[in-house]
Amino acid sequence: MLGIGIAGLELTARERDWLQHPACAGVTLFARNFASRTQVAELTQAIREAAPRPQLISVDQEGGRVQRFREGFSLLPALHGFEALYQRDAEAALALAREHAWLMASEVQASGVDLSFAPVVDLALGNRAIGDRAFAASPQVVAAFTRAYVAGMHEAGMAATLKHFPGHGSVLEDTHHDAAVDPRALDDIMGHDLVPFIAGIEAGADAVMMAHVTYPKVAPEPAGCAPRWINDVLRGQLGFRGVVFSDDIGMAAAGAVGGIKARIDAHLDAGCDVVLVSHPQQVEEALSAVDGRACNTLALAGLIGRGALGWEGLLADARRASARQQLDGLRAPALQSDVLSGAINVGDVA
Repeated sequence: MLGIGIAGLELTARERDWLQHPACAGVTLFARNFASRTQVAELTQAIREAAPRPQLISVDQEGGRVQRFREGFSLLPALHGFEALYQRDAEAALALAREHAWLMASEVQASGVDLSFAPVVDLALGNRAIGDRAFAASPQVVAAFTRAYVAGMHEAGMAATLKHFPGHGSVLEDTHHDAAVDPRALDDIMGHDLVPFIAGIEAGADAVMMAHVTYPKVAPEPAGCAPRWINDVLRGQLGFRGVVFSDDIGMAAAGAVGGIKARIDAHLDAGCDVVLVSHPQQVEEALSAVDGRACNTLALAGLIGRGALGWEGLLADARRASARQQLDGLRAPALQSDVLSGAINVGDVA
């Protein structure tokens, strides 16, 4: 199955045609697709009306610099801001992270969007793509925040997606622009970067997004193209039974396996359920690449939003006002590594 990107604020005739393809399972929205709460609600409704089957509509609404919807939405602090509070009062920090998750998910769903690809559970170790998108450097601290964040998203009725498996934080390179190689053995990764993913899976996370990082001591392919990572480790050792997303195949590091068709085939053959094709100029080639493959778009049904209040109900909810007030003091300037990341460019992928 494919999750596609569209170009602008309204569906074009060509994009309506894309939605008819049996492999099209959803649409990911970006800053280029957002002008206002009303506009994005109209766009999501148009997508659903144009498609012959249910579509999973998603976004990256993490907070900080990776927040696609802004005007009319709460300006969410970056996740790294929680670490300093955790050092002073761990219980308060975890409770506030839960409110961050609930607020983010509630506002996204009020606009007709099903899923925000969150939380980031990579470690804050200086990676150029991650920066202040990560909670902390300590695996145990990130694990604690992961449990809290998954709980908050579930309270809002939104599925949680752990990213970027098996951990993007321990390499320097930004996979939007460069290939990234992590030379460690599986046991080292299992006792370090995978700790938050294990916590998230135990907390009931519904989906996982793969990293375009290669771990040659574990598998020769980037993680999203590696059966060893998806089938043996994620599903076998860790017991994950949810949906597996690729990261966007338009990113530079995804090119290690070839062109668009090769990238899609490699991810699907490795065990990914959904391949993300976020750049509209790549969608037609991607749809042609999956002609003839068996697709089960119903596998995403469990991720479609199930708790939205709508904006009228949400604005009247005392929890929203309380969460916004509590989070106001947590905003901090972005780390320089995040400023440099392709993840924060307007309309870009995360």
